[in-house]
Amino acid sequence: MELNVKDYQQLSLLSLLSILFGFLMGRTVFTRQYLTPDAILSQVKQAFRKESTIEGAWIDEHPHKHAQFAIHTMVYSGGLSRLEDNKLVSYEFIADAKTGSILKMQRL
Repeated sequence: MELNVKDYQQLSLLSLLSILFGFLMGRTVFTRQYLTPDAILSQVKQAFRKESTIEGAWIDEHPHKHAQFAIHTMVYSGGLSRLEDNKLVSYEFIADAKTGSILKMQRL
């Protein structure tokens, strides 16, 4: 069986598309996928609502690098306030951008 020019062009195009698709899929798999700040804030608010109502809450829109000992990760910073014994108490937190886990919580 003999291949003509048209067959070589189709084979070349198919090969090029396969390489491009593989590159894009590999890039998608290995890029860091972060949770949205709103999703993380919702998780934190839901946990705090179990004890009392929340008066206000905020979270940074962009993750930033955080290092604790030898662990380096991307995190979101945020905070909330609620009434405790008729006093407004504020909390600040740092949450892992990938998992949403609270890494640090501080009462102010």
